[in-house]
Amino acid sequence: MATTPLTEAELDQALSGLPGWTVTGGALSASFTADRAVLPGLYAAVAAAEDEADHHAEIRVLYGTVTFALNTHDAGGAITAKDTALAARISGLAADYRARPAG
Repeated sequence: MATTPLTEAELDQALSGLPGWTVTGGALSASFTADRAVLPGLYAAVAAAEDEADHHAEIRVLYGTVTFALNTHDAGGAITAKDTALAARISGLAADYRARPAG
């Protein structure tokens, strides 16, 4: 997958298909809430997806909320198609673990 930064129009289009995801601090970000008992399983599933994609998110877990931030270091920290693809995968996994978008 290319590491070319998305244009503003491409990013807006991608965000329209990624409920709960926003651009925050130059990264594609989303937070999900779930019962704390399911968060380790969600984290493990996301870690496996990251390894498969050879692309990794910054992840923060606080109580029953897990926050993901994505950007592509190979593209100077810009948001690329790698980020939107992984965001879609994370959203799917979150739904599998009954995690809901926070906020």
